[in-house]
Amino acid sequence: MLRVKFWGVRGSIPTPGPGTTHYGGNTSCVEVRCGDDIIILDAGTGLRALGASLMAEFKNRPLNLTLLLTHMHWDHIHGLPFFAPIYNPQCRLRILGCEGSRKGLVEALTGQMESTYFPVPFAKVPSNIEVEEFKELNFEIGSVMVRAQRANHPGLCVGYRLFSPDGLVCFFPDAEPRTGGEDREMIEFIRGADILILDSQYDKAEYKAHSGWGHGCVDDSVALALQANVKRLLLFHHDPDHDDKKLSEFVEHARALVAKQKSKLKVDAAREGMTIQLGGKERH
Repeated sequence: MLRVKFWGVRGSIPTPGPGTTHYGGNTSCVEVRCGDDIIILDAGTGLRALGASLMAEFKNRPLNLTLLLTHMHWDHIHGLPFFAPIYNPQCRLRILGCEGSRKGLVEALTGQMESTYFPVPFAKVPSNIEVEEFKELNFEIGSVMVRAQRANHPGLCVGYRLFSPDGLVCFFPDAEPRTGGEDREMIEFIRGADILILDSQYDKAEYKAHSGWGHGCVDDSVALALQANVKRLLLFHHDPDHDDKKLSEFVEHARALVAKQKSKLKVDAAREGMTIQLGGKERH
């Protein structure tokens, strides 16, 4: 069984407060489980709550985790220093990201834990951490086949395609379609996905003012999902200035676009605590 749980769904910066209680204010972090394999997508502030949950679940048992990073922007890594398992000697954490970032994965991750910013140096944490820059865009994590693809976002950024015997999940938290919903390369990469988690930060008007910033809009997200025959679209990377009411309006608009095309595509806005099981019942 493949299980996907959302721990952080926000983009750019955490946004706690009364206006974000339904969808959540933590930044990018998604947990994927397939059998005994635990894969974490991004290390935003949602990683802190995930870490606490894992520690409560595994207690004194060994914990083996794989963290896939899409890129090094703050909202995708700044939960790592607060991730409880890295302070547990029984934790083994493998961190993977794309090769060729300007400073490299190790320097980026250790830099945010230097004494100027954080009291505990990365080198002093007791867990067994391996940091790797993958050279091949296709690799395996247990029973999950992983493929990475470059995303249209400033700096070096990728999205991931996770295929298991139980289903296909695609994760593009930061991505701007290159040709306004007609990105053929992206469409083929996400084709047939059971779950597509996709950057949908703006509405149409906002996108016009932010074209080239590396983020998508709801209309293009729906267009991509429809062309790729995706089964379920999760709007992701919610703008810091968008409260729960605005995000619910995004969902209503997206569903109207789907209904107009007479498609069976399901659309939701990702929210903290949402759990989706492929082949099982959804839990909230």
